[in-house]
Parts: sequence; structure tokens; C-alpha cells
Amino acid sequence: MTDASTRGLLGMPHGPAGTDKAAAEQKLLDTALREFPHLFTADRIWIMDRNYPGAARIARLTACTHVLIRLKSDIPLKKTSPILRDGSYLAEISGDGVTVTVRVIEYWVTVEGQEVPELFCLVTDLMDITEYPALELAGLYKWRWDGSETALREVKASLDGAGPSAGPMLRSGSPGLVRQELAAWAAGNEMTRGVARAAAAAAAPARKGRRAGQRVQAREISHGRARRAIIAAIRTGKTSCTALTRELAKHRTVIDRNRHRPRKAKCASTFPRAGRAGTATRTAAAVITLANTPA
Repeated sequence: MTDASTRGLLGMPHGPAGTDKAAAEQKLLDTALREFPHLFTADRIWIMDRNYPGAARIARLTACTHVLIRLKSDIPLKKTSPILRDGSYLAEISGDGVTVTVRVIEYWVTVEGQEVPELFCLVTDLMDITEYPALELAGLYKWRWDGSETALREVKASLDGAGPSAGPMLRSGSPGLVRQELAAWAAGNEMTRGVARAAAAAAAPARKGRRAGQRVQAREISHGRARRAIIAAIRTGKTSCTALTRELAKHRTVIDRNRHRPRKAKCASTFPRAGRAGTATRTAAAVITLANTPA
């Protein structure tokens, strides 16, 4: 679940729900709706993945804010309109005695002719196809991974070694301190990212290599290196922000690497082996196909 803005960052619902992941996340959503109503406003759109929140929750959400939700393949939709000009259509979702009218955006993604073997199905309460065309909403869904899944995995690395567990964990031992530490962790990591973004913006493009002449991306600035440099600068109290970002810009993380490694098998495979030519990572434009029409 991703909020398009950062207002209210320090007021976040969290805590164990005592059930499996799907039910726990839905309980956290209920907690957020109940205890943090100021986060769900008409100027925001909430992007959610396939952990289906249910028609009743969607109705509660769309009464005060906007949503863009990816559905699982087993969620039934009752189509109520023909295909609209932008390739989307209207449908109804029912459950728990509630029926909600949504706009459905179905599309495939291809990269250099390689088709993704699944259909992406998004639903939204944004009905104006001129103001919110299907193609732009389909592109918006990708932001969830960049801004939530990938970023969250990156910042959790800084929690390793905080306690007896080998995995990420907080140091605090009481509910009050956990809330305080979680808020500080979220704010500190966002400020660290801000420094990395500033370093990327000030960095000169590489002179050679695959990214020669291209704009430096924020993900090329190592989060771990940025965190260590910021901590050192705070401790000494002598390093300026300009000097810090200039130094960080010199150390780039190699992105889009070819991660193929030869693997040994007990018996020979009947499939031909993949070589470097077939497994090299390439940067290519993705094509979204809506209503059988490549966008």
C-alpha cells in the first residue's frame, strides 16, 4: 500500500495482528482508516497490490479518498459498460453485502517483444477517462514497486544486527519505544534518501561505460554508503551538505547488471544452455497494451 504523498509520515499504523499476512495487512488498513482519517483525503490516491481488501473496504476508502488496486485473477467482476475510448471499462465488485462500481484497466506489458505471462488488472474509482487516462494509471502502478517494495527492502538492510535475530529487527523492547523507534527509522531513512537524491542531481554523467552521458539516477547512489557518510558527518559536525553530496556522487552503484552465473546440475538439462548473449541485462522501453492496442 503506497500513499502518493509523505504528509503524516510519523503517524503510521503498525503492530502485529496475530493472524496470517493477508488478514494482518487488512487489519492494519482498518486501523489506519479508524485512527488516521487525515491520511485519506480527496487529493491522494492509494496504490495497493493484490491482497484484495474487499468491496466493503473499497467502499470505505472511496468515500474519502481515491484508490488504484490490482486484483487477483479469482476476483469476479460484473462488466456494466462497453470498452471506453481509453481501453478501460466499468464494472461492479460485490462482497459482504456491498456492491461498488469501479473502472477497470486491463493490460499486458511487453519488453523488446517478450510478453509478460500474466494480465494486469487494476480497478479505480477515478472515472474521468480524460483527466485520468488508463495508460497513465497503468504507468502509475509501477511506482508502487519503486517507492514501496524496492525501497523498503533497501532500508531494512540497516536494521541487521540490531538484536539476537539474524534478520532485520528493532532494538526497542516496549511498545512505546517501538513506536518511537519506528517513526525515527522511517524519517531518518527518508532524509537519507533525500541526500542520495541531491547527490544524484549534482553528479556529472559517467564518461564511459553503459551509462555514459546519461543522467545519474538516485538508485546509483548506494543507500548503505550514504547512511554511513551521513552518520560520520553528524558525528564530526564539520562536513557541509555540498561536500557530502559531492563525495557521494563519486561512488556509484552499478545498476542493471548481468547477474547470470553458471550453475551445476546433477543431470544434463534437455533445454539449451543460456549464454551471455541471451542473458545480458538491457534497458529497453516497456510497451503497455490496452484493449489489444499497443500504447
